[in-house]
Amino acid sequence: MSSSHSHSGHAHDHHDHDHDHPPTSGALPWRRIALAALLVLFAAASACLVQVRSGEATVITRFGNPARVLLDPGLAWRLPAPFESAIPVDLRLRTTSSGLQDVGTRDGLRIIVQAYVAWQVQADPENIQRFMRAVQNQPDEAARQIRTFVGSALETSASGFDLASLVNTDANQVHIADFEARLRGQIEQQLLSTYGVRVLQVGIERLTLPSVTLGATVDRMRAERETIATERTAEGKHLAAEIRSAAERDARILQADASVQAASIEAQSRVQAAELYGKAYASAPELYNLLRSLDTLGTLVNANTRLILRTDAAPFRTLVEGPANLVPPGHNGGQQP
Repeated sequence: MSSSHSHSGHAHDHHDHDHDHPPTSGALPWRRIALAALLVLFAAASACLVQVRSGEATVITRFGNPARVLLDPGLAWRLPAPFESAIPVDLRLRTTSSGLQDVGTRDGLRIIVQAYVAWQVQADPENIQRFMRAVQNQPDEAARQIRTFVGSALETSASGFDLASLVNTDANQVHIADFEARLRGQIEQQLLSTYGVRVLQVGIERLTLPSVTLGATVDRMRAERETIATERTAEGKHLAAEIRSAAERDARILQADASVQAASIEAQSRVQAAELYGKAYASAPELYNLLRSLDTLGTLVNANTRLILRTDAAPFRTLVEGPANLVPPGHNGGQQP
């Protein structure tokens, strides 16, 4: 009986020991399941998020068909694959060159021209989807087809201009800007409606002449320069003749004015001389006669003159008689009466 009691006590102690340390094997699976569920939810959320980068648009397709277009940069939701897929579309500016093209001008001459086009996909859902349908979202394929369009448009645009309006020594006669504007008008609407591409700029990179056209152009330019030189020479001669005529006319006018002034001055001097002579004669008639006689001799006689005249005749009488009779009346020369 004691043995039975002992066994019972041992079982009781073992039961108490199990009650103090409960088993944990049942809680571990639930924790693992919860962690796995969180990981699945995180993966599902990641699969449903799509990032729209700056300079791009994202097209959400549902079973291969475009459903909507995301334009604003950031994160957006979509259904996980295979229900919905995200396709990025590049909206950045691109430049495409036409390469050298041999085209004809309106006057039947050939030129070699190269143009460039700056373009980008129009940032709206309709044109973005049009771009995807036209070139399967391949920018390089779009550039190739745009190059073809520009080559055809160059031929059409060049046919509306003479060579002299594209290549000329006179900058005022060159209309490259008009040529670029016409080229843009040829391709702008067509690229937008076909590819959803907006044209931002069209320019001429290079314009040169083939050998045949170059020879004709040089001859034309030489003829133009010779014509201009002849016209300017004629203008110069005409202008020189006008200047010479005006100078001669002004000289004649100045000479006439000077003659009139000289005559006026001479007349005034004669009047003043007559006044002086009158005053001199009134104050000393004999002295006046003597001076006038001497002036007359000075005018008539020089070193080579030989005269035989009577000495008692004027004006030589003065040489014989001297100035004795020239003493004014009432003056005795300082002698006492």
